[in-house]
Amino acid sequence: MRLKRRTALIAATAAVCSLLTGCGAADMTKQASPFAAVRGSKTLTLSVQSWVGAQADVAVAQYLLEHKLGYRVDTVQVDEVPAWDALSQGRVDAILEDWGHPEQEKRYVDDKKTIVRGGSLGVTGHIGWFVPTYLAQQHPDITDWRNLNKYASLFRTAESGGKGQLMDGSPSYVTNDKALVKNLKLDYQVVFAGSEAAQIAQIKQFAKERKPFLTYWYAPQWLFEKVPMTEVKLPPYKEGCDADAAKVACSYPHTPLQKYLNAGFAKSGGKAAAFLKKFRWTTGDQNEVALMIADQKLTPAQAAKKWVDSHPAVWRQWLS
Repeated sequence: MRLKRRTALIAATAAVCSLLTGCGAADMTKQASPFAAVRGSKTLTLSVQSWVGAQADVAVAQYLLEHKLGYRVDTVQVDEVPAWDALSQGRVDAILEDWGHPEQEKRYVDDKKTIVRGGSLGVTGHIGWFVPTYLAQQHPDITDWRNLNKYASLFRTAESGGKGQLMDGSPSYVTNDKALVKNLKLDYQVVFAGSEAAQIAQIKQFAKERKPFLTYWYAPQWLFEKVPMTEVKLPPYKEGCDADAAKVACSYPHTPLQKYLNAGFAKSGGKAAAFLKKFRWTTGDQNEVALMIADQKLTPAQAAKKWVDSHPAVWRQWLS
């Protein structure tokens, strides 16, 4: 997930990724849409991030663009920073869920002007450290970071080297967790699950066995409905406290998620560009679609159709 997403581990999903293009650090900046050579056709390419919330955004946008506006939509999965490069080059036309990349925003939006802001997605993202609620109920003071060392032994695993395990997701996400562990002098080791899907599988297994776990996680995310979790309070976030990645000792901010469009597409993309600028929904909407994809195992297209069929009052505003 990320605030840089912090990708804060924000970017991905084994089961989910298999429905799309697959997980990994693929650099799609050199790959154009397979529809790009179809002259006269109404086509566009959307970047798909590896976490299921972003996949829900794209699934619904793609369904409506194809079924209501007559476009052919291609999707490519790109890691967060390379996605900005691809968007600048016109290899993709839009990113629908960005968790905050100030360096890329300054370079491409403010300086080069090859990317333009597409407006708010309507969803606010937040990354944090979480423990299962059943553990927080047993040990109420565990939700204060200053007490984490007291409970480090509860979180030891074979991978954490005798320290408590702080579980992160994909190494491709940008997170502050290693710096936080070091700067807050915590007796913990960051252990990467490998992907959002692998992290979800581990969390669900821990929860099934009612075992303790401490994990990097983010909202909005459908998993909270299946595994209730309580956030551990880190030192409060203040503007600029995360400016130096090596010295971070504060929590992650709450970030209104944003959309970005290639500047050329924003000007000449017609109804598709106008639609994407108006595309705005709630956390509840996104979680509804994400839950269908990741937990109920619908394909993104099936989940999108089901949501579209039951929420016409929401999406018709995006077409007007």
